[in-house]
Amino acid sequence: MLLRVRVALPDRPGSLGQVARTLGVAGADIVQVVVLERLGGRAIDDFTVVWPGGAGVERLRAGLGAMPGVRVDGIWRAIGAPVAGAFDAELLTQVAANPNEGLATLVDTVPALLAADWAMALRVPADWAARGSVGIDARHGADDMALLGAVRKRPLPPIVYSSWRAPEQLQLPEVTPLRARAITGADGTRYALAPFGRAGLVLVVARSADAELPVAVFHATEVDRVAQLVRAAAAIVGERLDAAKPPVPRAAQRSAEEPASAV
Repeated sequence: MLLRVRVALPDRPGSLGQVARTLGVAGADIVQVVVLERLGGRAIDDFTVVWPGGAGVERLRAGLGAMPGVRVDGIWRAIGAPVAGAFDAELLTQVAANPNEGLATLVDTVPALLAADWAMALRVPADWAARGSVGIDARHGADDMALLGAVRKRPLPPIVYSSWRAPEQLQLPEVTPLRARAITGADGTRYALAPFGRAGLVLVVARSADAELPVAVFHATEVDRVAQLVRAAAAIVGERLDAAKPPVPRAAQRSAEEPASAV
């Protein structure tokens, strides 16, 4: 299987080679290395590796964790072959070639670019964040707060389009960003959010939490990459984003297709 391994290491000659050798000894075949950050004598690198199917990652984590100055920030499954930043231009070319399907093209493609699990475009009302507030003060006990929180659970914003791996049941955190940002959900899912700047649309890209594999947060460079793609796609698609609507539920589709019964 394909794994993404994110490590923080000392930014000095030989450190990268030592990490590469450790990965090789553990049984990982490196297919790509991306430097995410070099700052203050430290570097953060992403390694995409082929890992034997069915093998646990304990040996991999132990080997890296034993290296002086090396910190493992995440190991998670990558979907599809690794792609470079140059593919961003190809994605935008596809959006421009068929702007009517531009939003779907963006949502379907972004997960592979960022080793994420799924993505979706939400139409978030301006007052969505306030819809879950209950006005609880110190006079309410813990049980009352839990009860009121359950009664006034914030509704899910309408999903305009989602990629094929997106889950049916979502527990989204606050998704009304004034700017692109990375956040972590209550269940450990990692999110990158980026607003389109029109029609209340927000792109959500997610890495799902895993009991065995620690999922890395979206790095600032990854969030910037998502934001750039969203801004460019929004400029290309333009007013078509205003007309984007949530899909019709399947049950409603079947009802509409069924012929009216004779009276």
